[in-house]
Amino acid sequence: MTYLRIPGGTDSTATNYERVFSLAPEVYQHWGALSQSVKAGMDLRRYELVTLVAARRIGAAYCSLAHAGVLRARFYDDATLQAIATDWHDAGLDPVDVAVMDFADLVAADPGKVTAADADQLRAHGLSEQDILHVILAVSIRRFFGGVLQATGAEPDQNLFDALTPELGHLLA
Repeated sequence: MTYLRIPGGTDSTATNYERVFSLAPEVYQHWGALSQSVKAGMDLRRYELVTLVAARRIGAAYCSLAHAGVLRARFYDDATLQAIATDWHDAGLDPVDVAVMDFADLVAADPGKVTAADADQLRAHGLSEQDILHVILAVSIRRFFGGVLQATGAEPDQNLFDALTPELGHLLA
């Protein structure tokens, strides 16, 4: 499962990410509080879209599957979610959602390449400075969490696949 020797790694009730963070529970606790704070500053649907695109950009399959599952359960049908995962530009989303996802993708790919013009595009869609910062924060916490799971080799749990169609699970894994 992971590249680390996890104490209690055979606990069948724990998720793979919980097993990883059992080595640093205080870090997981603080990350959880930070994550909740970021999420509370955004519309949940927007948070999940941003998180999905960031996870996809950095190659964090665990996070891609988990957040696609939330989008599927709460906001989109299978066909729409498949379209979003394939090409959000052609998924019938509102222009503001497309712009936010484009910005999140840019931040996830290389935060140092974000320019004032990139932020201006979000302002043109009515986003405030706080809204823009929360997109950046959501991407940045995903870079941390997804990076830890990738670096430790934590594999997505089966329930994440079960929440999606086989095609979508395959696409996101």
